[in-house]
This record gives sequence, structure tokens and C-alpha cells, in this order.
Amino acid sequence: MPIIVNLDVMLAKRKIRSKELAEQIDITEANLSLLKSGKVRGVRFATLEAICRYLDCQPGDLLEYRPDVAEPASSGLTRRTRSLSAESISTPEEAGGSP
Repeated sequence: MPIIVNLDVMLAKRKIRSKELAEQIDITEANLSLLKSGKVRGVRFATLEAICRYLDCQPGDLLEYRPDVAEPASSGLTRRTRSLSAESISTPEEAGGSP
């Protein structure tokens, strides 16, 4: 996944334990652990705001975008383009319609 969560780095810089942060921002340690590991599909702005407020940081200090080198950026378009080969495109006449 190209979004990297650097929460563990910020916790280490601030010398704060996960347990303390979880208590202060009122989320479970389990959910904080999932967030730290990047195993979440999203994060609420309210949660991100609480983390930034407590750690005195910016969202960009916690989240980083790294393009995945294994997958081209236009992979969705590439797959679709491949499926729309010239042989699969027909004119209205070929499809039985009127010109």
C-alpha cells in the first residue's frame, strides 16, 4: 500500500507509549495498533486531529505517500485498455445497428 503510517516514529520521538496515547485520545489500544501497522482502510479526521493535538505534530508527520514500484501508477487504465482491444470494438453496422 502506498500510504505509510509513521505513527510509531512520532511516538518514539515524543517518548510516548501507545497505551498513553490511546488513553488520551480515547481509542482502544487494539485500534491504535492497527493504525500504527497500517492495517486500516481509513482514519477519521477527528482521530487524526486528536493524535496530532496530543503529539504536537502535523498529519504529514504521521502519513506518507510512497508510490508502489511494483505496480504502475496507471495500472487501472492499462488493464482497461488491454480489455478494449481493436478486435473487441465494433462499429454500429457490425453490431447490427443502423449507420
